[in-house]
Amino acid sequence: MDYERLIDEETWAFIRRTAESYPDDAVDLSIEDQRRVYDTMCKQFRQPRPAGVETQDLYADGVPVRHYTAGHPTRTVVYFHGGGFVVGGLDSHDDVCAEFCAQTGYRVVSVDYRLCPEHVHPAQFQDCWTAVKWAAVEYGDPLVLAGDSAGGNLSAAIAHHARGRLDNILGQVLIYPGLGGDQSRGSYLEHAHAPLLTLDDIKFYETVRYTDAQPQGDPTYAPLQGDDFSKLPPTVVITADCDPLRDDGKVYCERISAAGGQAHWINEPGLVHGYLRARTSVRRAADSFERISVAIEALGQEIWPYD
Repeated sequence: MDYERLIDEETWAFIRRTAESYPDDAVDLSIEDQRRVYDTMCKQFRQPRPAGVETQDLYADGVPVRHYTAGHPTRTVVYFHGGGFVVGGLDSHDDVCAEFCAQTGYRVVSVDYRLCPEHVHPAQFQDCWTAVKWAAVEYGDPLVLAGDSAGGNLSAAIAHHARGRLDNILGQVLIYPGLGGDQSRGSYLEHAHAPLLTLDDIKFYETVRYTDAQPQGDPTYAPLQGDDFSKLPPTVVITADCDPLRDDGKVYCERISAAGGQAHWINEPGLVHGYLRARTSVRRAADSFERISVAIEALGQEIWPYD
């Protein structure tokens, strides 16, 4: 793959800056060291919260969450952070959540779910489901689900599980999600050695999610393992073209559409996994961040601007 041609210089500068604190072989480090270098990297990119955004750390029936408001919101976004189910937390995506809050005017609730390998599946799903149920009762607002990478997986898993259990989910926005697609074809092979996330990295993050056999036929583990994609909320999936996970978003949207639902796939040329952190330094990432915010706001208003 000719990444020198596909990726522009702004994005290469982001990749190099990321590697300064989060090296390519980070998955070979101990779990403690992986979290240390990831947290360091996130601090390097963290932006100040926009003026007017207020935060409060709370517990959603025992699950730590961070609540963001700006004004008097009538919608709540429940956000699930990325990090391969191993790293990340409330601070790693604090600025992203604050900016979504400021740009949409919605309340944002960021979920600090338990991490692997100390807590294997379904602990992450259970924490996220607990937080979503709590938010539905606590605020009484219609909900939009959102998440990046592993958080996109969790958002989709919640959306599948919520059918028939919660009736106030207006939509979901998934950002370069890993949904359990076929690793023997498509983008998994085409971008097996992509910058910032490789196929080997994905396989590592997968193995720490379980202790015995890998779950099969379990959409709370991998939403693409499900066999029913009907009655899901309107869904927007945004992927990075230079990412082995790219086709998960494409396939997921195709299955929702085939089941009669609304789904729209946006693939961002020249971008790599994790580009949310590049939104202030890479024009392509900034433009994509705007599209993500627009999608969250539109779904919250029950508007479908993609026909």
